[in-house]
Amino acid sequence: MIDNVYLSQGGDWDDIVSSQAERGDETIVVNMGPQHPSTHGVLRLIMEMDGETCTSIRPGIGFLHTGIEKNMEYKTWVQGVTYVTRMDYVAPIFNEAVYCLAVEKLLGITDDIPQRANEIRVLMMELNRIASHLVAIGTGGMEIGALTVMTIGFREREMILDFFEAVSGLRMNNAYIRPGGVANDLPEGGLDQLRNVIAWLEKHLPEYDAFCNENPIFKGRMENVAYADLATCMAMGMSGPVLRAVGFPHDLRKSQPYCGYETYDFEVHTWDTGDAYGRFRVRLAEMYESLKIVKQCADRLEKSHGQPVMVADAKIAWPSQLTVGPDGQGNSNEHIKHIMGESMEALIHHFKLVTEGFSVPIGQVYQAIESPKGELGCHVVSDGGTRPYRVHFRDPGFNHLQSVPVLCEGAMMSDVVVAIASLDPVLGGVDR
Repeated sequence: MIDNVYLSQGGDWDDIVSSQAERGDETIVVNMGPQHPSTHGVLRLIMEMDGETCTSIRPGIGFLHTGIEKNMEYKTWVQGVTYVTRMDYVAPIFNEAVYCLAVEKLLGITDDIPQRANEIRVLMMELNRIASHLVAIGTGGMEIGALTVMTIGFREREMILDFFEAVSGLRMNNAYIRPGGVANDLPEGGLDQLRNVIAWLEKHLPEYDAFCNENPIFKGRMENVAYADLATCMAMGMSGPVLRAVGFPHDLRKSQPYCGYETYDFEVHTWDTGDAYGRFRVRLAEMYESLKIVKQCADRLEKSHGQPVMVADAKIAWPSQLTVGPDGQGNSNEHIKHIMGESMEALIHHFKLVTEGFSVPIGQVYQAIESPKGELGCHVVSDGGTRPYRVHFRDPGFNHLQSVPVLCEGAMMSDVVVAIASLDPVLGGVDR
């Protein structure tokens, strides 16, 4: 039997209010989501509210689950790149890089990767780091009403994505980094376009400092919100800008270098507040450091022009000598002419590599890199075949979301979205 019926067109509101007041229990359960609360993906937050105060919060994940890790067990090692790039789709280059580095470690060819391939990998990763931080800062600003920060953030990001499209044929989900190197060299005029991107970023990145750094409204919404000290970060497995915002200078590019990062000049920036504002300032400083690395890459790529971008082993180097065609996509005419009209052996070899793939020795490895969000790890197991036996990723957003109760319980509802935005989780990477 239903005691009370509440109609949408209204009623005796005084009676309703007084009857609820007599309960003496003002705790209500609120579902924030499943939707996009500044998370670049579908997240559900189950919150118990006492008025405007969050007394309990539990993240509900899985709404974006794609089965990527399981699907990879049925694809060749190279085809796996096409899957992993779709996990954290805001920073796809890093997914590809960590997977390929793990596969190369199993193959024992880490030291055989051409220098130019590593230079291009570092270039693409650091540009992608800037693009990812622009999304984090832009959407995080949008959540608290700073709409201009979002519009200019996506303006700069478009410049970077245009360069990605020129190099790989795709703006996102590039599948550009491959086991053994990269799919193709920079296009004709690629370095000139890169110089234009660098000049644009040098001109416009200071705008974010001017908009936000000392803005009293921005600081009022961010300071002392979602606080976590070093012990909390270590206990929760937090890394990246979240960890560096408490003053701990941990960066895998320095502590466990890969792709030749030890040869680049850059600093690891920290902050000392451990709150949402500190994480914003760390990301802002990191964009300048990434731009510094990008400029070093541009100089090195100018000197290494014409050098190979894929390992010399023809049994691994698929696609073999692939270059982007005149339409910006697909195989070049020279590549098609060679395998289709000049060499029967090349055609057979190409066909077997594409359909069967190469075998990877039995074993397992764990490879970690510094993604824009934190430590991105890849655990790869091979049974000696042409397909992975198991591939598992450690996405930093997964670890960061488990810390949401620690950061948000006892805070206001309006601070919950700020807290999650400061963690910068991407649910494609969390759910996989």
